[in-house]
Amino acid sequence: MTYVPTIGLEIHAELKTASKMFCRCKNDPDEDKPNANVCPICLGHPGTLPVLNMKAIEHVLKVGLAAGGTLADFTEWDRKNYFYPDIPKGYQISQYKYPLISDGEISGVGIERIHLEEDTARSTHDQHKKSLVDFNRSGVPLMELVTKPVIHDAKTAVAFAKELQLLLRYLGAGDANLEKGEMRVEANISVASPADTEAGKFGTKTEVKNLNSFNAVEGAIAYEVERQSALLAEGGKVVQETRGWDECEKETYSQRSKESSHDYRYFPDPDIPKMKISEIAEFAQAMLKKSIPELPWIRRDRYKTAYGMTDKEAEVFVDSPAHADYFESIIASFSGDAKKIKLAVNYLLTDYLPRAQTSGATIAPKAFAELVSMIAADTISSRAAKDLIGMLLTDQKTAPQELAEKHGLIQKSNAADLEPAINKVIADNPKAVAEFKAGKAASLQFLIGQAMKSTKGAGNPTVVRDLLIKKLS
Repeated sequence: MTYVPTIGLEIHAELKTASKMFCRCKNDPDEDKPNANVCPICLGHPGTLPVLNMKAIEHVLKVGLAAGGTLADFTEWDRKNYFYPDIPKGYQISQYKYPLISDGEISGVGIERIHLEEDTARSTHDQHKKSLVDFNRSGVPLMELVTKPVIHDAKTAVAFAKELQLLLRYLGAGDANLEKGEMRVEANISVASPADTEAGKFGTKTEVKNLNSFNAVEGAIAYEVERQSALLAEGGKVVQETRGWDECEKETYSQRSKESSHDYRYFPDPDIPKMKISEIAEFAQAMLKKSIPELPWIRRDRYKTAYGMTDKEAEVFVDSPAHADYFESIIASFSGDAKKIKLAVNYLLTDYLPRAQTSGATIAPKAFAELVSMIAADTISSRAAKDLIGMLLTDQKTAPQELAEKHGLIQKSNAADLEPAINKVIADNPKAVAEFKAGKAASLQFLIGQAMKSTKGAGNPTVVRDLLIKKLS
């Protein structure tokens, strides 16, 4: 029997705020010194009182609006009780019954809820079998998003996680770097027969925790689906448990039995006031919507529709808000000129971005726009344009036109100017000339290449070709 997988994701993302969720300690994910950003509140000292970080709440509300979710009118914070060294209070402040956001959708995947909580400290285990705890991360605002169990394959799960990462970056809510632990993905996976799945009956699920790359998310889900399917096919039973992902072996492994919500003994935190969102002026939906930029999926569709970009081209720009903004700055002066926009896309993707990323240098948008206009007007050739990009990366002060003139890159289209170079190429390559006259078309391309080389790319290829044919006919 072929079993149908059902997958739900739980994604935690650290939010970008100046301070932590309930205290004024600095929220700095790049702090290397252990326990540098701590205070009695995030260390869980008795008698301390938490104070809400309103910016973190605003971030979550914006994510919810962008996803088309329902913003709560009433919300409260709860204590999630469990003992572990990274939670010195003996409980984590989270949200249970009244999350900030319910429903919504991203990348075709339905959202169950989005709520806010505090992050835990970071535990490390050294070679001397000692466990150490760094509380710099303790109390950092942490958004948790739970999808509905509507995903049925690993690629869809990864696509959702990638789109959420993009959304967080576009909104300025978080950097969401998986490799730094700023975004952590957990996958709940079960398999069932097609009939049971159609009837809304799911199999016993396992949870694979702390997947720190998109490859790990895809690999863990694919492995777990195969493992559970094989187990059921052999007459066995799937055990509800938490599993880890072994990146080296590319397989999941058992960690512990899975907890249920009642194991955490949730109850409202008496130290944090309950909140009526509608009574807080800065959380008015109209005001929040005004501060939401163009969303990644809207920008992606616009680039493909308005500028004729391929899926791959649009993805390169949309995946980097900085690249997209740079592109927008360049084409702002083109007045919708389709030829110039297409040239800008091509030269940005093939010539500029790879070299800029390697060198760390940049070209001002105004200068790049001037460069594209010169290409569109046949002022410079494609070969010269590539050379000019390299020059502009090292000389940001000189204008493209001036650089092109200085280095002899202005395209020559006057036959009289090109004739000496053409005559020399014909004289220096008698074999190629004879082959062309004998009917070998490829020889003409060789001669054109030699002429372009002789003019250092400044010859107009069309004029060069016409002159060669005329002289060799």
